[in-house]
Amino acid sequence: MPLRHPRNLLRSRHGLKLEIGVPANMTLLESLKKYSVVVADTGDFQAIARLKPQDATTNPSLLFNAAQRPEYRHLVEEALEYAEKKGGNRAEQSEAFMDQLFVSFGREILKVIPGRVSTEVDARLSFDTEGSIAKARHLIGLYEQAGVKRERILIKVASTWEGIRAAEQLEREGIHCNLTLLFSFAQAVACAEAGVTLISPFVGRIYDWYKKENGGKDIPIEQDPGVASVTRIYNYFKKFGYKTQVMGASFRKVDQITHLAGSDLLTISPDLLEEMQKTEGEFPAALTHEKAKASAGEKLHLDEKTFRWEHNEDAMANDKLSEGIRKFNADARKLEKYARTLVSEKVGA
Repeated sequence: MPLRHPRNLLRSRHGLKLEIGVPANMTLLESLKKYSVVVADTGDFQAIARLKPQDATTNPSLLFNAAQRPEYRHLVEEALEYAEKKGGNRAEQSEAFMDQLFVSFGREILKVIPGRVSTEVDARLSFDTEGSIAKARHLIGLYEQAGVKRERILIKVASTWEGIRAAEQLEREGIHCNLTLLFSFAQAVACAEAGVTLISPFVGRIYDWYKKENGGKDIPIEQDPGVASVTRIYNYFKKFGYKTQVMGASFRKVDQITHLAGSDLLTISPDLLEEMQKTEGEFPAALTHEKAKASAGEKLHLDEKTFRWEHNEDAMANDKLSEGIRKFNADARKLEKYARTLVSEKVGA
């Protein structure tokens, strides 16, 4: 039986009530799957197959690490062959290699999950609406050439004003978008008004910023600003009937995940997924449509000037968005350097 009896209870290190002496027949991961779509944040599709999430997300850093592993060498070779056929100078071939590598990994991931995979637009395009649109169309074209329908792909775009405008246009074309690096309520509202498919508010990075401001002291889960941010966004979206889905991301600990159970989706690293899979326990949904409907708050409309001002007023969001774009760009450039090395070796062979 699930652990529901009020007597003889012990609170676990995750803040969950476990009954002493009675074995649980449900893991934390199984419990979470009752309320939220679980997404694996990794490029390792062997780990994905083992953990059985619904969806998966990737980024240049994850793919760079995965590409070094011998079991994925055939995907690297496939991307190199594509770049060679594409032609052009080494920079153009390197870009072609990276695009194809994203799609090759994405295609393989889709073989072991029932849902969607997120593929990222280059961070250098974060303030380039037309460039983001062009890159997204190209990536979707590569997926469709590989026999993958666009309904199974989410294009990851940074939640800048320019990125949100790009996503708005892409959604009109049937290209679904995952708006990433989302830290402020203004970003979330603008994404919902643009009709994007999905947003990824970064719980852990918000927590990190406030923890640093707090002198490095841990923040109790009940006061966790990352959890509070996603809760506010979820409640707002459901209260006012927006179709945009909320996917909490960037978790540091299991507590943050369980306190957001009920969010449409949650994207989680393999380490935390493994921990939840190995831990017995059951917990209720923290976020529900009923709570959202009863929550406070007025409906907002944000034009560009209001968006920029509201986002700028949030010091944490302003800092973390800029930092996040720089870090995403650094990861992409690491993958690009790897691509150029392989392309040069291929050309010189």
